[in-house]
Formats: sequence, C-alpha cells, structure tokens
Amino acid sequence: MVNIVKVQFQPAGKLYDFNAGELALKQGDKVIVETERGKSIATVVIAPREYDDAHAPEGLKGIIRKAQPEDLDALGRNAIREREAYTFCLNKIKERGMDMKLVRVEYLYDGSKAIFYFTADGRVDFRELVKDLAHTFHTRIEMRQIGVRDEAKMVGGLGICGRELCCSSFLREFEPVSVKMAKEQNLALNPTKISGQCGRLLCCLDYEFETYCSLRKCLPKCGKRVSCEGVEGEVVKLNVLQGTVTVRTDDNREVQVQGESIKPENVTDRVKKPTREAEKPGDQKEGGGNGGKNRRDRRPEGKDKDKKERR
Repeated sequence: MVNIVKVQFQPAGKLYDFNAGELALKQGDKVIVETERGKSIATVVIAPREYDDAHAPEGLKGIIRKAQPEDLDALGRNAIREREAYTFCLNKIKERGMDMKLVRVEYLYDGSKAIFYFTADGRVDFRELVKDLAHTFHTRIEMRQIGVRDEAKMVGGLGICGRELCCSSFLREFEPVSVKMAKEQNLALNPTKISGQCGRLLCCLDYEFETYCSLRKCLPKCGKRVSCEGVEGEVVKLNVLQGTVTVRTDDNREVQVQGESIKPENVTDRVKKPTREAEKPGDQKEGGGNGGKNRRDRRPEGKDKDKKERR
C-alpha cells in the first residue's frame, strides 16, 4: 500500500500526486517536494489516501517534509524578489521596445531559477533581455510564453457576473468552448457579453450546455407544426428551462403549451409555400425579352424611307 497525496503549486492549479509516506498531512498544509525544476513549496489539496501498489502512478516522487517556519520566510523573501524582478524586466522591455507583455515572475523555492511569464502575438527575440536579467539577478533565467487564458488565470479579477474568475478560483483545466454553446442556450451573440477577461468565450458557457441539449431533445424545433390540446399551429418560441413551447395558430394567436404533452406523431414539418415556376422563353411578353422584337424592328417603316430620301 502507498499513501498518495494531491498537491497544487498555484491556486486553482493542476493537481499532482506525491507519495506522502508516513507523514500525517491534512488539507491546507504546506510541504516541500522535489520536482523536475528543483525543490518547491506546494499546498495539500486532498489528504493522503491508501492505494494498491499496482494502482500507483509510475515515477511517483515522495514529499521531502512539511514546510517549516523558515521555509515560509524564504517564500516571503522570494515574493519580494519577484516584485523587484518584475519591475526591472518591465522597464527593460519598454527600453528595447519589445512587442511582448510581461505577466508574472516566479522564483523557485531555492532561488536557483527565475521564470518570466509573458504573452506575445508571435515569436520574440529575447536573447539580449535574458542577458540583462542574468547579469542583474545572478540566477538562471527562463522566459516562458503563455496564452491569454493562462494570463487571466495568473492575474485574476472579477467576471461580468461579479464573482471571481472561474479560472483563478477553482477551474483547474481549460475546456474547449464554442459559439454553438451560446446558441444552444439562446444567448445573445454579442462578443462583449459572451467573452471573458481574456477575450475568449466564457468558460461558464460549458457548464450547462449538456443540460440544455438534453432538455431541448424533448421539445419540437421552431418552425415545426404541432397539434396538441386543441391547439394547432407553428412553433415560434421555446423555453427550455420551463419545458414549454409557444405556438402561433392559423388565426395569428400565440398559445403556450407544455412540451411534454406534445407527442412525436403530432409534430410535422411546416408546409412550404409553392414557388412560382420560371417563365419559359416562348411565354415572355412581346418586347419583354428575346421573344419580342428588337428596337430597330419596331421603328415605323415610313420614317426609315424618309431618312433614305433625305440622304
């Protein structure tokens, strides 16, 4: 048996598995772990649970120890160094006129590396910038380009709903979001209303998408003709949450009907209006097209004779 604990390195960050060993850990504890980048401080999210050795992940690393007061002091010193490095790097970017946006600076626990997160539209040549940073801070420098959604996750803020951004509070992984989700929920396709702080579609569009899809399956589509409860007409509006449809009758009245009372056999396609057949060339009126006479042919013969005589 092995005790596996789940930890995170950033708020609402990805969860990682570590071997807790015999340590008694609980949610919220700070621990020192060994990663590919070196030693780091992590926060326990899920307390240790026992798993069979066969179900343990491959290459599982163990937790070194619980964080001590001096470790937390080192974390505070790193936060001060991160602010200084951020200000220095931001000034250098402005001096060089580089087309990039600095988002955040992160120091590893032991101070062996400083990671500079930035966004840019394309590739950026930051070799000279790295030289300035390494010469000033005397540590390894890593420049890491991130996307706009990752930027919003790091910076945080409030959404249009008035709550803290989902990505910076509890959403650990980004799911693909499409305009189809907004259409399925009858939302106005206004970019300012369905876009988040990052400029992409709101992550919350995905939360109720499956529910709307399942509820909509029980309702006839707009444009269908239905017959139910003595009402017959065309469906013009759906209320997915209430499970009702609005039917416009032939005498131009609008009646609200419960969708569950409409049976599939009482749903038909809308009757299409007959289209006007294209007129044949031979049926065209005289003078209206190729079937009529040319303008030259319609001239009176007397006028043509007068012109010849004058010549």
